[in-house]
Amino acid sequence: MRSFTKTTLSLATAGLLIAGLSACSTTADATAPAENSSSSSSEKATPKALASIPALSGVDTSVLLDADFAAALTSLGLTPGTVGTATLTDGSLHFPITGGNVDYYDPEEDYRPFVQGSIEHEGSGFSLTAGETTVELTNFTIDPGTSKLFGDVSVNGESAATQVLLFNLYGGTLKPLQMDGDNAILEGTTVHISAEAAGLLNDTFMTDAVADQLLVGIAKITVATK
Repeated sequence: MRSFTKTTLSLATAGLLIAGLSACSTTADATAPAENSSSSSSEKATPKALASIPALSGVDTSVLLDADFAAALTSLGLTPGTVGTATLTDGSLHFPITGGNVDYYDPEEDYRPFVQGSIEHEGSGFSLTAGETTVELTNFTIDPGTSKLFGDVSVNGESAATQVLLFNLYGGTLKPLQMDGDNAILEGTTVHISAEAAGLLNDTFMTDAVADQLLVGIAKITVATK
């Protein structure tokens, strides 16, 4: 494992978070690296990352639920709840970060996506219940290279989908990076229901009221830098 001094690690982490975790919420180029051809394999070789966080641990990703989203749930007769280690505090759902990694490449070069990795939230999620039907969305994985959030879906305890696209993330209102002790904080990413998740929820609850790209809320990502 590459070793960094405390100062170098902090700077590298900040750079990763600014251009990386914030990329979890932008419409930045999410095109996968081009496949190497036999005639240009040396040119297309994976470059050296400028900085890496090989093992993410703590703290959490929270989502402040949008008032219109909460109203939509009420109108549909859906009751939200938490699953596993998730918590609901002052209108915000909190999902502990349990693992993952991030690599940051020079954005001035052609290699894309220039931020790669994952942010994992195993063992937590939230539920939606109507009558005798409960849908649980759990085990979220954020892909910073594609600005997408994936997760598992179950209906009344039975698996319905595994690591399916649940939410799209956009960063037009993202605030500048903040530091709180050894924690780096990015706040302002908007979270929207994907077409896949909207279709699944509509089919399960027999409605057409869950719209593609419905705003769920504003995300806040807090990451321990050491």
